[in-house]
Amino acid sequence: MRGLAGLGVALVASALTVGAASLPALAAESDPGINVVGGTPADEGEYPWMVRLSMGCGGSLLTDQIVLTAAHCVDNTGPDTSITASYGSVDLQSPNIVDYQSEYVHVSPTYASSGIDDWALIKLSEPVADAQLIEIAETADYDQGTFEIMGWGAPSEGGPQQRYLLKAEVPFVDDAACADAYGNDLDPATMLCAGLEQGGTDTCQGDSGGPMIARTEAGDPIQVGVVSWGQGCARPGYPGVYTQVSNAAAEILAAAADLGGDPGEPGEPGNCVGTNNTAAPIADRGTVTSTIAVNCGESATATASVSVDITHTYRGDIGIQLVSPAGTTYTLKSSGIGDGADDIVETYTVDLSGVAADGTWTLKVTDAYSGDTGTLNNWSVDL
Repeated sequence: MRGLAGLGVALVASALTVGAASLPALAAESDPGINVVGGTPADEGEYPWMVRLSMGCGGSLLTDQIVLTAAHCVDNTGPDTSITASYGSVDLQSPNIVDYQSEYVHVSPTYASSGIDDWALIKLSEPVADAQLIEIAETADYDQGTFEIMGWGAPSEGGPQQRYLLKAEVPFVDDAACADAYGNDLDPATMLCAGLEQGGTDTCQGDSGGPMIARTEAGDPIQVGVVSWGQGCARPGYPGVYTQVSNAAAEILAAAADLGGDPGEPGEPGNCVGTNNTAAPIADRGTVTSTIAVNCGESATATASVSVDITHTYRGDIGIQLVSPAGTTYTLKSSGIGDGADDIVETYTVDLSGVAADGTWTLKVTDAYSGDTGTLNNWSVDL
């Protein structure tokens, strides 16, 4: 995959697959004929909301404590203290760079289930001092024209990561032209394409998760894309593919609002999120239960979701139920539907309006038929 070549945000096709979608095969020629991906150094303070993440991705400050990045850059939704976010300069070795540790990650539920809507939020353990924030596009009004891309990724396909932030401009590519390059791998409803037909300017490896911005009539920046994927870096005929922010804006802003306080802190609205990462075997014709304790001092919402990751060799055998602290059972998936495919990686939406969130939530996974076994790898509940 390639992301954004000029800035190095794109992914290399041999290195990444977005969700369940398979990317187009690499072009026959191994050398795309491009030595530099068209980026130039950004001025200090030009993109003050840019963040560099320790796993080698970019991001943007949505609030003084929340970074918007790509879902493929992070792991599952849940507590996560492993990520360092560097902020404060175009030069990653500047004394002005300050490192902040992550506290919690929220992955787009759609990405978790189908591999599209490639965005995620990282909540930092403390607010960023003197944070400069980027506004995201909530309508498609800015989804055409010329965009700006930026990142610390490779300046050429297969090249090294950069110390200094690079920037470039790329034009909008319409869905039909982008589909000519990527076929059914392109989902026009959730993806936005940009790049030069002749190539030469794009994001590249290491730029994933970074922003693509447009400018308002007043010249203010507005984020329209998140560097997601592409073929190679700056190859002719292969534009960069970005998560279309305007399509996901309502969900992004709602998730950011939910992360406004400390996850799990009593009395903080919207923080009823829990994860159980303890793997549990599913015996042939057996039932396994797994629990999550929630303590947030509020009721669940009508848009509660449950994300489940199960390894199984015949998923039609599996039935899944959620049991509330009060003992009410909600069926997420019924068994016996004749689905012989492997595994279940799915996010289920449950209407839990008015249900008390505090207490122990239980997931029951039942193998109803003989012949196959599996494992409940992890699950999470977002109330």
